[in-house]
Amino acid sequence: MTASQRAMAVASRRLAAVMGVRGFRLIVQPGRGETYGLTIEETYGDVGSTLATAVVTLTPQQTGRVVDALFAAVRRSGHQPSVLTHTRRAPIRLAEPEGVRLVLVLLTTQPMAKHERVRALVVGINAMSTEETYYWYSKCIGVDAGRARKALRTLLSDN
Repeated sequence: MTASQRAMAVASRRLAAVMGVRGFRLIVQPGRGETYGLTIEETYGDVGSTLATAVVTLTPQQTGRVVDALFAAVRRSGHQPSVLTHTRRAPIRLAEPEGVRLVLVLLTTQPMAKHERVRALVVGINAMSTEETYYWYSKCIGVDAGRARKALRTLLSDN
């Protein structure tokens, strides 16, 4: 076996498909008092052999602005909203469509300061179909993510 064939064999092992579905999980990061920040990870695979990558991290202040969207995603994933507490240690698993919608909300509202614009974006993203959220998610995570996020903010907010 030549060196290039060995390299191809190693590369193909690393790029092997992961059995299981894509999902998301919320990881609570305690803040001061009863506040908390969040990290949302995109996961692939089953519980025993999960690959995960962080998609977005929020400070406690940013989390407080979009708490309604958080509760809605948690509820639609089959959990009670009460699982989101500052003392939570275990990750909260979200279904794929709810995770995509929530990450889209968080990515587009993260740099904003005006609460009216944040609310307008949350309403606009919640009004999108599932296919639209997947499209914008792929754009907002991809190569030109900054431009796509700005375009989505411009599209959905009047201010």
